[in-house]
Amino acid sequence: MTSIGIVYYSMYGATYELAQAIADGVEKGGGTAHLRKVPDPLLPDEVKESDGVRESIAAQDEVTTATVDELPEFDGIVFGSPTRFGSATSQLQSFFDQTGPLWANGSLLGKSAGFFTGASTAHGGHESTILTMSTYAFHHGMVIVPVGYAVAGGVQSTRSGGGPYGPTQLGDGEGLTDEEREIAVDYGVHFAQVTEKLAA
Repeated sequence: MTSIGIVYYSMYGATYELAQAIADGVEKGGGTAHLRKVPDPLLPDEVKESDGVRESIAAQDEVTTATVDELPEFDGIVFGSPTRFGSATSQLQSFFDQTGPLWANGSLLGKSAGFFTGASTAHGGHESTILTMSTYAFHHGMVIVPVGYAVAGGVQSTRSGGGPYGPTQLGDGEGLTDEEREIAVDYGVHFAQVTEKLAA
């Protein structure tokens, strides 16, 4: 059974919800999903106590904190972050930056990689965020697994989040739409199946 890390940052909880849907798909596809939240040591206390953020932090309390040293133990990794000005948050970028020793040792070479994101507006950087995160996989020699159009039927009909590059969500505060969840679950299944083939 393949071991798949889902490493993400989520401030208000929407990216966490998307991570959970992908994890459901991974399990459905025969893999073992490991949710890991990226630490956020620089977030000011007043922001942590603000409405929305406080509840999100509490909801993720039982999620294990991601560590760089654990990454090579996974057969594949799906990375997620909200979009900030068209790219990943500084929290996830900082985590990426700490993996230099893994790059030097080729520790992630040949492992599967995927990406997911979300934005509060329809044109807020869904695709550009996944594209800019994907350069991480190129440098580590990982094998990028996209959604494509054949994997998830909802990609053809969604009017909010989700696309061929990876699962996304349109953060309107109402949670994932049915199509966003369908795309994320279908992607998790696909990612688990591809990862199993790569790990064989």
